[in-house]
Amino acid sequence: MSRTDYFRDPNAPLPNSIKVAVSGFVQDSHGRVLMIHRTDNDLYSIPGGGLEPGETVTEAVVREVYEETGIDVRVTSLIGIFSNPDHVIAYDDGEVRQEFSICFRAEPIGGQPRTSSESKVVIWVAPTDLAKLDIHPSIALRIERGLKETSTPYFT
Repeated sequence: MSRTDYFRDPNAPLPNSIKVAVSGFVQDSHGRVLMIHRTDNDLYSIPGGGLEPGETVTEAVVREVYEETGIDVRVTSLIGIFSNPDHVIAYDDGEVRQEFSICFRAEPIGGQPRTSSESKVVIWVAPTDLAKLDIHPSIALRIERGLKETSTPYFT
């Protein structure tokens, strides 16, 4: 399913749903950030997705990171809660979501990078090279907060 991200766009459709989403900010031992090139909006992102019934938010992070990248992770801390009503995501099935995502820091504990139906590229990127990638502003904010390694979670 394809999607279109709208950010601070007066012509964006009005949201008709809010779904709990999670994302994982993962760095390897060299400080590189685990990134995917998404298949649904053609942008680079940290891995993440929706919470499913019967799982905790940290279980969702572990599942989503593995599904999209092939990397096993352990969640280590909360980066923040991102809920900007100026960011809406329109799907081709008519759903228009208001952003609500809980971002966690996680460390890799195994696995091998591989793509999935949601990721056409899986790469480790040095923080200095992130600016070369096409990253949505909402994801860039999560990465920025993740790189700060503060003990105080971010929230809007």
